[in-house]
Amino acid sequence: MEIKIIKNRSDIGAGTRGSDMGIDAIEIAAINQNNDFFHRYSFVDVKTHNESIYHKNTNNFAKRIEHVKEQCQRVSDAVKETITSGNFPIVLSGDHSSALGTISGIKASNPDKTIGVIWIDAHADLHSPYTSPSGNIHGMPLAAAMNLDNIVAKINEPGEITAQQWDELKNIGIPGPKIVTAHLVYFGLRDFETAEKQIIDQHEILFFEVEETRAKGLEFCIQKALKQLNSCDQIYISFDVDSLDCDRVSYGTGTPVPIGFSSGEIKELLALFITTKKVCCVEFTEVNPLLDNKGNKMAETTFEILDQLVIDLMRP
Repeated sequence: MEIKIIKNRSDIGAGTRGSDMGIDAIEIAAINQNNDFFHRYSFVDVKTHNESIYHKNTNNFAKRIEHVKEQCQRVSDAVKETITSGNFPIVLSGDHSSALGTISGIKASNPDKTIGVIWIDAHADLHSPYTSPSGNIHGMPLAAAMNLDNIVAKINEPGEITAQQWDELKNIGIPGPKIVTAHLVYFGLRDFETAEKQIIDQHEILFFEVEETRAKGLEFCIQKALKQLNSCDQIYISFDVDSLDCDRVSYGTGTPVPIGFSSGEIKELLALFITTKKVCCVEFTEVNPLLDNKGNKMAETTFEILDQLVIDLMRP
């Protein structure tokens, strides 16, 4: 197995600019640690639509959805090509909207395999254009991946064009849902809206809060998660850095939330999942160096986690 890095410097799905610089900040962190990590592995740079932030926004319910859709398609294609070539994709993304592209690419590469998702994040990312209070699509990738509009919680009337683009977004990679709610598990979830909580409650989606994992132990929680995902052929892990404790690490992310994980807990969490040999792709996202109140601390911490992940992946 060869690792391939997919660099997706897109931040157009976020509400705050700057996460497009996150990958460069992580690379700088590696350089400053005298680590040749980014010279050891092949990579692909995904073309972006970041220039679209200068365009007038005409859609308040799914901002820049036409460009996010193209970006997700590009990420999907890159992930699919990486997997079908026999490589292991590690995706480094700006904002979290592109995770839909990653999931779609995994599914498109092996349509008959079921995907389990470990979503390490402070947020649920279960909104749709019908429910989102912000219209930022980095809060919608899981809803798109599971084909959930959540009309019963509707607060917006997106209009025909947006609805059509949303449907197209949901069908990237292969038509229809890429995952089901029973195959989604959250770690670190602690900030979500009522509409998202309704989905979590309705579908009994498994989630672990930070304090719960500390009280019960990471290994216990991971075993419970793996039991939930037992029927899945492969596991995709999405790591949003806002799952980290912003006070202990830094505020270098667009939506920081207090009382998160330590970097050591994330390393342990990833390592334990890697031992299952089911993990097929890992994504790192939402590092924003423009917001970092401790120099480049968030990127430095993220790189340390990334470097350890690869060491764990390479163990026989």
